[in-house]
Parts: sequence; C-alpha cells; structure tokens
Amino acid sequence: MLILTNGLPRRGNALILGEENGKLEQYKLAPEGIKQAELAGESFLKVLKEDNVPLENVRICYSPFSRTTHTAQVVASVLDVSFERPQCMVLDDLRECFFGPSYELKSHENEKDPFMQPEGGESVADVVTRLTNALINMESQFRGVGGVSHGDSLQIFETILNAVKDYKGSCENDLISRIQAVKIPSVLSQHRKFALQTGELRSVTLICTF
Repeated sequence: MLILTNGLPRRGNALILGEENGKLEQYKLAPEGIKQAELAGESFLKVLKEDNVPLENVRICYSPFSRTTHTAQVVASVLDVSFERPQCMVLDDLRECFFGPSYELKSHENEKDPFMQPEGGESVADVVTRLTNALINMESQFRGVGGVSHGDSLQIFETILNAVKDYKGSCENDLISRIQAVKIPSVLSQHRKFALQTGELRSVTLICTF
C-alpha cells in the first residue's frame, strides 16, 4: 500500500484547517501543489508497474478536504483511472488532525502531551486510532491502494507503524493489539521526526496479520 501527502494549498506558513475550512474551494492546490501531485502520481504508477498491479485493481482513498480531493483527482488523471467509485473514494478517517477551534486558521506549536485533547479537538492518540481504522479499511478491501492524507496525520501514523515494526512484546500478532501496545507518550511524542515533504510518496509495509 502507498501513502500520498497532500499538495500545497498556498504559499507561506501552514495553517490549521478544520472540517469546515478544509473543504472550502479556496484551499485547493496551488499550481506548485498540482505539479507535486503529478509527480507523486507518476511515482505511484511506476511502483504499480514494478509490482505488476493492474490499473483496474487500483483504488485511491482520500481525505474529504479540498486539497486532498484535488490531489487525488490529479493522481487519478496521471494513472488514467476513473475518479468515480469504486476506483476513487472519500475516506473520512484520512482527514487532517483537528486541533480545536482555538487553533483554526493559525499555526500550531508542538503538543506537550500526545494524549491531551485540545478544547474541542483531538489528541495525537486520537489520530492514531482514526488512522488505524483507515488502514484496516483499505488493506482489507484493496491491493494497490493510494491513501491521500495530510502531513500531520501521516507523520503521526508513520511514527506508530515504525514502533510496531520494532515491537518485541508478547501481544497477539495482530495490528490493532500491537498498535495499542506502542501507543504510549514516549512513542507518540516523536512524531515530528517523521515529517513528510509535500506531495511525497511513501510505501507502508505491514508486518502484522489482521
């Protein structure tokens, strides 16, 4: 399975966009973001060909925000696949982290406690739970799936999957149990180390059974 980050909606510092603002047309991709999405699509196509995945089997799941929807549209165009179901579909669990109304349209400093929820928002641990649901949903249904999400959400998720890969405990060999075992403050607080570049494509290899 492959994960795509979103393209740039605008130049300048990143802003916190919640559900309401994140779906506005004005936050679609800027020209630079479109170019990045095209390059990501070309990289995705190359990997699919190397793995002998037929394009009719490809699925693109994307966050409902305008910039990720736009990214998915561009990638689908590069792959020459339909942007309609069943090949492309919105997956709400891929949406951006929501830090609460007090941070909306502002920048966000590093959180002090990954389990602490900002007022009206979600914690880093909440995001892990949500993205775990997304991953299980995608992996159970598709082969050759691209997930279009957001920088904060994806770096949090890569942090937890990296910890799962290195986990040496004795819990049952299923993904949910292992994620629960490593979903601790000392792991989650490291997520800034796994930052992705805008439009970057990364492969996720699962080492657990479901």
